[in-house]
Amino acid sequence: MKNQHLATSFWPLAKNNKLPISRVVILSGVEGGNKQYAISNEQFVNERHCERSVAISSQSNTIMQKIKTILLFVVSTFIVACGNDKTEKKTAETANPAMVSLTNEQLTNANVVLGKFEQKSISSILKVNGKIDVPPQNMVSVSVPLGGYLKSTKLLPGMHVSKGEVIAVMEDQQYIQLQQDYLLAKAKLNFIQSEYNRQKELNQSKASSDKIFQQTESEFISQKITLKSLAEKLKLIGLNPETVNENTISKSINIYSPINGYVTMVNVNIGKYSQPSEVLFELVNPTDIHLALTIFEKDLAQIEIGQKLVAYTNNKPNEKHPCEIILVGHSVSKDRITEVHCHFLDYDRTLLPGMYMNAEIELKNNKVNSLPVDAIVKFEGNQYVFVAIDKNNFEMIPVTVGATENGYIEIVNAKDFDNKKIVTQGTYNLLMKSKNKAEE
Repeated sequence: MKNQHLATSFWPLAKNNKLPISRVVILSGVEGGNKQYAISNEQFVNERHCERSVAISSQSNTIMQKIKTILLFVVSTFIVACGNDKTEKKTAETANPAMVSLTNEQLTNANVVLGKFEQKSISSILKVNGKIDVPPQNMVSVSVPLGGYLKSTKLLPGMHVSKGEVIAVMEDQQYIQLQQDYLLAKAKLNFIQSEYNRQKELNQSKASSDKIFQQTESEFISQKITLKSLAEKLKLIGLNPETVNENTISKSINIYSPINGYVTMVNVNIGKYSQPSEVLFELVNPTDIHLALTIFEKDLAQIEIGQKLVAYTNNKPNEKHPCEIILVGHSVSKDRITEVHCHFLDYDRTLLPGMYMNAEIELKNNKVNSLPVDAIVKFEGNQYVFVAIDKNNFEMIPVTVGATENGYIEIVNAKDFDNKKIVTQGTYNLLMKSKNKAEE
């Protein structure tokens, strides 16, 4: 109501001043409360126009600000993209350091020569192991067939003995009994033989019956058999029957060495009783030692009699002992291995039975793909060759190598380089160029 009153009070004033009143504006928030003013249409239009201009100007500023933001984003994206492109190019260059590029001048100075694989017969080496062994005839176990007590011996492990040398003295009462039985049988045989000759003459003259002669003949043959068996028993314990008589009966017997060799084991001591089956000493003749090698089934086809090899111990790997294969096993164990026996060409006293040895067998392969040794370069523990991409560009590619002989080396993965040109000379210069590129 109050506002209406103010508007009514101002209306005459506007009318008296002949103002073209078209709008009544009520202003609030001024000191003394709300106030009402009357303004003309022209003033209103001007004020509205100003308000629109301000609004349009504000809107234009907003649009420009957005355009600037978009332009800034586009420019930033472009800069980042350019940076990423340079980084990718740099990364690509770093990721493939095996590529080497040379100018024509560098190519001339590097002395690069291209070549291809050649078919060469290259011997390879098969590394195996085994131990020294001796044939059965060169290893002897000494025992006493009748048993007895050891009276004396001087043997020690490692001691050398000669064939026929006394190595021990045994004693036992059965030796006495055996000599006694032999001498009694020998004496009885003499009596029976005389009786046999007498009965034979009587039988021929028909002075005695055939039955008596046959009995006498049977006793004579039986006594001969008895005497012969006793003589062999004496020989078994080392006594000569021809020298045994009533004056040579002894309670002791000598044990003789059957071979020339060395003592490897002593199993008895003085005063110990030895059973007939017990081994007293073990002797070995090392002059005919051989090397028994263990060969896996997969390598057996490459082994044959007559092949040469060298053997060496772990303690002295530089001392090579030449050998020759003399026997190849014809059966494979459950572990898929077999034994190959080799003969030492030169006898060495330092080689003893039971010693473990390593061996390198020379295997003659058929013709294989090979390259000159100079074509291979070593880098960071691996081996490589350089392949020509074109006249000035080369790539370093890993290679698997085999045996080396007469300046050529076997290339196992030669199939990976079909129809490719290989650098056979100047590879070291290319490697240096590759390293310098990697450092840059």
